[in-house]
Amino acid sequence: MPTVIRVVVKPNSSKGPLVQTAADGTLQVYVRAPAVEGKANRAAAEALARHFRVPKSAVRLTGGATSRFKRFEIDLPAQG
Repeated sequence: MPTVIRVVVKPNSSKGPLVQTAADGTLQVYVRAPAVEGKANRAAAEALARHFRVPKSAVRLTGGATSRFKRFEIDLPAQG
């Protein structure tokens, strides 16, 4: 069962790639890639994959492709 995660992407960031948790529970993803032709979306997906230690194929953008506010589905390994 995939987990849906709310994300705010910060493109063109000198901090990136970095994933931080905001006070409201969303994740802030700082990426160096510009918000052009989906480059920031791909970089954000890669940063999330590294953060959750899953393959890149386990991270999918499900909403907000042209917005700063996005939803990603992540196939997390079963705990237990």
